[in-house]
Amino acid sequence: MSNRQFTIAIDAMGGENSPYKVLKGSEIFLNNNIDVKLIFFGDEKIISNTLQNNKIKLINYEVVNTTQNVTDEDNANTILRSRKDSSIYKGLEFIKNKNNCGFVSAGNTAALMILSRLHLGMITGIDRPAICSLIPNRNNYSLMLDLGANVTVNASNLFQFALMGYCYYAVTNPNKKPKIGILNIGTENNKGLEFLQEAAELISNSFLKEYYTGFIEPNKITTGLCDIIISDGYTGNIMLKSAEGISDFITSNLKKMFSKSILNKLTYKILENDLDKLREQVNPEIYNGATLIGLNGISIKSHGNASPFAFSSAINKCYNFINNDLNDKIIKSVTSL
Repeated sequence: MSNRQFTIAIDAMGGENSPYKVLKGSEIFLNNNIDVKLIFFGDEKIISNTLQNNKIKLINYEVVNTTQNVTDEDNANTILRSRKDSSIYKGLEFIKNKNNCGFVSAGNTAALMILSRLHLGMITGIDRPAICSLIPNRNNYSLMLDLGANVTVNASNLFQFALMGYCYYAVTNPNKKPKIGILNIGTENNKGLEFLQEAAELISNSFLKEYYTGFIEPNKITTGLCDIIISDGYTGNIMLKSAEGISDFITSNLKKMFSKSILNKLTYKILENDLDKLREQVNPEIYNGATLIGLNGISIKSHGNASPFAFSSAINKCYNFINNDLNDKIIKSVTSL
């Protein structure tokens, strides 16, 4: 436990099944982290009723009432001009220029990116933030970015993603030389869209060339061949959601298979420890909570349909970023290049 007092601002209204999943997830998180104050932004009456009706017990928290919500249909102009009393807007405004603070939301991704840029600003030399998360592999994990913040990008954006990924990985794994790859439909140099080939050239002509291994195909992501995987947000988001769907399909079918007969149940008992380890390794809920890397502040995106436990993982991701000064270290690393 840290001696510092941390504050995490939370969008209580964003995503499916909110504010219940947000508040229940916060209860799970606070059970293990008493040095954190949570500030919920949202409809105070709905939040109060949800806490009472579901007997959710929270400590060290407060609620800031907001009167507007960002919808999935809102465009950039509406988000900036007509949603100034929304939970996302007010939460990000609150953490601006504050130490030991971060923000978590399961709401509209576009709104989170736009308003994060507005309130927190960008690292010098970086044009766009990228959603960055951990992807499990055979060895440990890889960093992957972008996972949905930028649907369209150019070669320069991908090069900047590679820089930020390198800095993030260097901060968290200082004794390892990372391997960087670009997600593509093939490994040949002439494969893929033009901006991917241009990005590969930019990386190959920079100091990152000693870390760059080339293009990597989606079926190789979990092999551990690359420690940092670069992608445009459209492709990265599809890859991530496909992987989560396949993981859920496999684990749910294994559960059905082992319950079909007494022999299968006995087999499960023999393999139970190994199966539990596998389920934990591929469980997307423990990896929930992706960082908008490239900002002068900490903004964490949770899946919109996250369960309470998954949302607690997103809060924990924010806590770890604050506790380990990760964002400040990444900013110093990027600006020193």
